[in-house]
Amino acid sequence: MSRLENGYELIEGFLSLEQLNSIKNEIEGARFPNRTGGIRNAEKKFASVRDIAFSDKLIAKAGVYLSGAAQFVRAILFNKTPENNWLVTWHQDKTVAVSNKLEKHGWGPWSIKDGTHHVQPPVYVLDQMVTFRIHLDDTSLKNGCLKVVPNSHQLGILNSGEIQAYVHSHDTIACEAPSGSALVMRPNILHSSSKAISPSQRRVLHLEYSSFPLPNGISWA
Repeated sequence: MSRLENGYELIEGFLSLEQLNSIKNEIEGARFPNRTGGIRNAEKKFASVRDIAFSDKLIAKAGVYLSGAAQFVRAILFNKTPENNWLVTWHQDKTVAVSNKLEKHGWGPWSIKDGTHHVQPPVYVLDQMVTFRIHLDDTSLKNGCLKVVPNSHQLGILNSGEIQAYVHSHDTIACEAPSGSALVMRPNILHSSSKAISPSQRRVLHLEYSSFPLPNGISWA
């Protein structure tokens, strides 16, 4: 298992040109929500996203970073444009999507997003997850690329004050990346993105996988 000791790594040439074009062609003209620009449950709405998310390549690659068999959790498509140009402050990804609500110690609070149950699980669940951010366009500081704080995934779950204090006292990295590359990261690494200075399109396919065994009758949604 690769432990992503710094909490992230960039893999160039992750998708082929054919795979990239398949996704781009299908999502062309898709309507992204205002402000956040995110289309949730993207694997249920776009065949090309579903094909990538459940491909042998992605499942095998996710397994490299996990302690058990990789299971697909969720897919979100993001697009930062001149009309939809937003700022994401420093944070950790702390929620997961599941098929049904469960009564389990340490799981909560709960919410419904796009008809799906979302919940904040204990940190040991997040430690058994990995995220692939696949860049559909070249990504740079000018168009609002992701920034991370290396090793911050080892800190557990932080409140907003702890996050701000840690970011101010540690170096941050801008994850500039070419089209077709994948930024692999732990969900609870501290990350943010600024508004694009020169916005055009900055499309990212966000895929999450987990090796955490859910209770019987519950599945990743």
